[in-house]
Amino acid sequence: MTDPKIRRISGLLIEVYNDILQVEEKYLRTSRFKDITVKEVHTIDAITMYDHKTTTAVARKLQLSPGTVTASIDKLVKKGYVVRLQSADDQRVIRLGLTRRGRLIYRAHESFHRQMTETFLGDMDTSQVDLIERAMLNLRSFLEIATEKGDSNEDN
Repeated sequence: MTDPKIRRISGLLIEVYNDILQVEEKYLRTSRFKDITVKEVHTIDAITMYDHKTTTAVARKLQLSPGTVTASIDKLVKKGYVVRLQSADDQRVIRLGLTRRGRLIYRAHESFHRQMTETFLGDMDTSQVDLIERAMLNLRSFLEIATEKGDSNEDN
């Protein structure tokens, strides 16, 4: 692949990433969820509607420290999006759940991403979608390796 093509695709990846964040932020500012940030929405997404995860599990999914996630959870509890639930099995374990309002923003966020993905794939045929999926998996692998390298450099 030519260097100009690599630069062009790299630029597009950066633009698309930034645009997604801006569109999500703009949507929140014009919706009934004005009191929440994109990062908080992604925390709600990591909690999910279906599992009652621990703060540690959410931190792992978001690749953040448990302390950072705890601070975000505290804000989401105060805003009425998240509740802390004591485990019936072990009262020392606290799990996270979404309130009705948390479930609403979760569904809205999920719908936004679904519409975005459907539009992105548009009129592509199965082989083109498979190619996009392979490219995204390649990108994901690079990011995982880069994250691991960054983590190992922090230990030094």
